[in-house]
Amino acid sequence: MKILGVIPARYASTRLPGKVLVDICGKPMIQWVYERAARAACLTELVIATDDEKVFDAVKAFGGRVALTDPVHPNGTSRSAELAKLREVDYVINIQGDEPLLDPEMIEEVARTLTSSPDVVSATLCRPIVSDAPLGNPNVVKVVCDRMGCALYFSRSLIPFPREGFRVPVYEHVGIYGYTKDFLLKYVQLPMTPLAETESLEQLKILENGYKMKVSVTRCPQLGPNVNTPEDLTVVRKILSGNLDAEI
Repeated sequence: MKILGVIPARYASTRLPGKVLVDICGKPMIQWVYERAARAACLTELVIATDDEKVFDAVKAFGGRVALTDPVHPNGTSRSAELAKLREVDYVINIQGDEPLLDPEMIEEVARTLTSSPDVVSATLCRPIVSDAPLGNPNVVKVVCDRMGCALYFSRSLIPFPREGFRVPVYEHVGIYGYTKDFLLKYVQLPMTPLAETESLEQLKILENGYKMKVSVTRCPQLGPNVNTPEDLTVVRKILSGNLDAEI
C-alpha cells in the first residue's frame, strides 16, 4: 500500500500575498508544514506541489521534495491529482500548505480512515466545537454526518440548527483530505456543482455527485490556527517562538 502526501503551495493569496513563504521564526511557513508532515510514517512519499519558481527554489533550499505543476489548476486538489497521475500509488492525502502547526498524527488518522474499508473513496477529519465564537463564523466550516460516519453536508452556516437547544455536538471540519488515486483522478474531472459553488466548498462536489466522504473525529488537540490573515500569522509566530515542543 503506497500513500502519496501532497502539499499544494500556491504563491498567490488574496488575503495574505505570498503567505506560504512568510517567515515564521526563521523558516518559511511551507517548511514548517513540510517538516511536520514528514513525521507521518504512513506516507510513502511527500511532495510540495507549486506553480511558482520562488516556492520551488525555497523548498529546494531547505531540502524538501517539490514539483512545479501547471499554473492553471483551479485548486489544490487538482494540483495534487497532477502529481498522483504520474506515480504508482494507491492513495493520496492532500495536506494544506497554510498549517504550520499541523499535527502529523492527523495525517495518520486520515490514512487509517481512508484504508478502513474498500468502499471508502475519500476521507477527512472533524472535531467538536467547544466554544460559541466559531458557531457563527463562516470561515469555520461545519459538517454533519450519518450514522455510518459519512458526511451528509458541509456548510459555512451553523448545522444542525439547534431549534430546541443543542442535542448533538457541532463539528468543525478539519481540512485534510484523503482519496483513493482512482477516485481522485475521477473527481477532478467532474464539473463544479451548485452547492459547492454557493458555499465555496469544493468537497460538496463529492456529495452532490452521489459519492461518500468518510469523516473521523480527530483525537488531536487544536494547536493553533491555520494562516489566512496577518492576525493568524501573529498568533502562530507567538506560539512557535514560545513553545519549544513545536520545533521539529
